[in-house]
Amino acid sequence: MRDDIDCEQALILLYQFIDGELTIERRDWITGHLHGCTHCFAAFDFEQELRTVIRSRLQTPMPDALRGRIMDALQREFPDFGGGVPGLH
Repeated sequence: MRDDIDCEQALILLYQFIDGELTIERRDWITGHLHGCTHCFAAFDFEQELRTVIRSRLQTPMPDALRGRIMDALQREFPDFGGGVPGLH
């Protein structure tokens, strides 16, 4: 990848960048490009904000009965299971 990453390349890699799927080298190149390019930074900022909004809207509380069944199944399958699953206690 060239040092002077262009907008087309940056936008193609944007989702991989946001998802943390790039090598450190590519992350550094994209980060540098975003710091110097208002157009690409605006696309990045929009995608980050959109993910935040979607994530906040999709959080549905787990019913207590389901939580109990999952915990029971885990404890049966793994007798030493201490219940350390985030969101299940």
